[in-house]
Formats: sequence, C-alpha cells, structure tokens
Amino acid sequence: MNGYTGHKERIRKRLRRIEGQVRGLQRMVDEDTYCIDVLTQISATTAALQSCSLALLEEHLKCCVSEALTHGGDEAQAKVDEASRAIARLVKA
Repeated sequence: MNGYTGHKERIRKRLRRIEGQVRGLQRMVDEDTYCIDVLTQISATTAALQSCSLALLEEHLKCCVSEALTHGGDEAQAKVDEASRAIARLVKA
C-alpha cells in the first residue's frame, strides 16, 4: 500500500489543478502573452508541483518509512536511503 492511498483524491485534485495551469500556459503561448506573464505562471506551476511533491514525501515518511523503521533491519535502511535519494532529487529540481 502506498503512503498516499488515504489522501489519493486530494493528491489527484491537486494534480488536476496543475494540469489546468499547464493548459493555461499553453494557451498563453498560443495567444502571444507577454513573456514575463508566462514566466510568472510557470513559476506558480513549478511551486504547485513542488508543494505536491512535498505532500507526497510527507505521506511516504509517515507511512512507508515509519513502518519500515518499526520492522527494522535492511528494509528500514533501504527505505531511509530511498527517501534520502528522493529528497536529493527534489532539492536539485
């Protein structure tokens, strides 16, 4: 079971909103909207994706990682390493 399963609809709603933002960006380009306005919307869309990523990461830590830590052993270390790599990817983005 994924850590976000209990919040799946909320995550899906956020992603649909982001999808709408991306479609809006495409429309802005089609309509030759001023560059800075497009860049502002790209920034807002990026922030929305980052927020969604952090929400998913939080759920992963609360559920998957904490459950693995309870069991201990190699599984626990693997989940911590996996979470660390995910955080590193988010920080680089």
